[in-house]
Amino acid sequence: MGAARLRGTGEPQADAPAFAIQLPPPNVTGTLHMGHAFNQTIMDSLTRYHRMAGFNTVWVPGTDHAGIATQIVVERQLQAQGISRHDMGPTPAEARKNFVSKVWEWKEQSGNTITTQMRRMGDSVDWGREYFTMDEKLSKVVTQTFVKLYEQGLIYRGKRLVNWDPVLKSAVSDLEVESTEANGFMHYITYPFADGPQMIDGVLQRGMTIATTRPETMLADGALAVHPEDDRYKHLLGKLVDLPLCDRRIPIIADDFVDREFGSGCVKITGAHDFNDYACAQRHGIPLINQRGRPCRLPGHGPLRGPQGRAGRPGSPRLFAGSEAPQTDAAHVRPHRPGGGTHADRPVVCGHEQGV
Repeated sequence: MGAARLRGTGEPQADAPAFAIQLPPPNVTGTLHMGHAFNQTIMDSLTRYHRMAGFNTVWVPGTDHAGIATQIVVERQLQAQGISRHDMGPTPAEARKNFVSKVWEWKEQSGNTITTQMRRMGDSVDWGREYFTMDEKLSKVVTQTFVKLYEQGLIYRGKRLVNWDPVLKSAVSDLEVESTEANGFMHYITYPFADGPQMIDGVLQRGMTIATTRPETMLADGALAVHPEDDRYKHLLGKLVDLPLCDRRIPIIADDFVDREFGSGCVKITGAHDFNDYACAQRHGIPLINQRGRPCRLPGHGPLRGPQGRAGRPGSPRLFAGSEAPQTDAAHVRPHRPGGGTHADRPVVCGHEQGV
């Protein structure tokens, strides 16, 4: 950003001490509030003090892109005109380019609101150094920094769970979603033992019965889990079961996060679709299987196919015919994006038009 400057000269002085401070960039989507005013008053006081004390001084202003929030605001403006961002060009590439241009256009308008407020407050920033976190120069530095950190082994790249919004077709921060309780059903599904019936509680059973409120994610199951101190299942640890509807076998594992009193005391582990399951999968080396593509659709075959999971919520036990799958009332917690609307009769996370 260059060197700080000495008071009244506009140029740095070689033998003077330096004081430089960067404004924590406010989100370009909003306007400054009392918190910003208090914060900036302190920074302005410090900057003016050091400037008058003879320091080479600079206070660097800037704004942050707030990516998803910005996209939402611009999309709502387009929707008010009956326009979708996907229809802004003859090809997806052209539509994206035109949409990005629209975002930049809006950024100039909203960003000016914030800087105008700062000017009215009398902030003694160096306006010649004003930055935006999406400026080409800054974006390039961020990319270079992350690549360098990766090459030095200080950061790693791996699969992580995200909150995926099927409408925005983008990941959403944990801070931008809320957890709500929804009424639903507890589904009991039997996973047949690979090597034939086994004794459970003195009764010969053809498979392990699990309890779940999310049966549509079973295509991505990586294991069944029981509590390590549950005497009913200790002798079954390490055995394989057949995954219904799929030509796959998965192991039975033990993990103390399983609640022995909940349902059957046996749960399915779907590492790529639940944060608790993800942690369990990491502990046991269970593979992460993503059964939904970017449009948030289930596979285009079988009884669970459908967009955004809507056809993937079984409406009756007939889907699991022969799997001894009764349904009972239950409540479960799901995340959703605030302001996205609710559909109490569709507890599938990706089934909400505005859900996550």
